[in-house]
Amino acid sequence: MAGRRILLINPNSNEATTAMMVAIARSAAADGFDIAGATATRAPTMIVSADELEAAAPEVEEIARARSGECDGMIVAAFGDPGLAGIKVTTKLPAVGIGESSMLEAAENGRRFGVATTTPLLKAKIDALPDALGLRSYYTGTRFAEGDPHELMRDPSLLRIALAGAVEACIAQDGAEAVIIGGGPLGEAAGALQPIFTVPVIAPIPSAVRRIIRLVGA
Repeated sequence: MAGRRILLINPNSNEATTAMMVAIARSAAADGFDIAGATATRAPTMIVSADELEAAAPEVEEIARARSGECDGMIVAAFGDPGLAGIKVTTKLPAVGIGESSMLEAAENGRRFGVATTTPLLKAKIDALPDALGLRSYYTGTRFAEGDPHELMRDPSLLRIALAGAVEACIAQDGAEAVIIGGGPLGEAAGALQPIFTVPVIAPIPSAVRRIIRLVGA
C-alpha cells in the first residue's frame, strides 16, 4: 500500500517554524505516513493576537483547497485552529487543528487540564476552544509565560524557563491534571518540558498527528 501524506499548514509566515513543526510531526507519525509542510505568506511570522488569528484563516483555507489533491489529511498548526472550520466544510479530507486535538487528548478519562503559553492577547480565543469542544467543565484556564512572546521565541532556554513557570501555575494554582503547551511554534519547548513534571505535559503537534492518523486510517 502506498504511504499516506499529511499536510501540515503553518498559519504563521515563518518557514523555519514550519520545518521545526514538520520534524516534530514526522517523529510522531506512524510508519507509512509522510508529513509535508505549507507556510502562509500573508500572516505575521508569529501570530500573537486575536485579530491576527482571524486574519490568518482565509489563507489557511486557500492553502488547503490548493493542495487538497496531494494529501490524505490536514493539520492546522496554530493553536487557535484558524481556518479549520472552513476546511472541514470545503474539502472532503479529514482535517484537525492542534488546539482541538490537544484539548481532546488532555481531557481523556475526565482529566482537568490547563494551557500554558506565551500569548496573552489570544486568551479569549483559547478560552473559546473548550466551549466549542464541550470541554468547559474540564478546563482550568490558561497561564501565560512572563515576557514578550517574540523575545521568548528568540531564546529557547528563556522560553523553556518561562513556560515551565506557567505550567507550574496551572498545576499548583489551578489544579490542572494535564497541561497543554499552547502553540505550534512552541513545539520544541513542549517536548523539553514533558520530563520535568509529574502530570502529563501535552505537546499539541503530536496530539494532532495521532488524531489525523486515526481519522485517515492506517
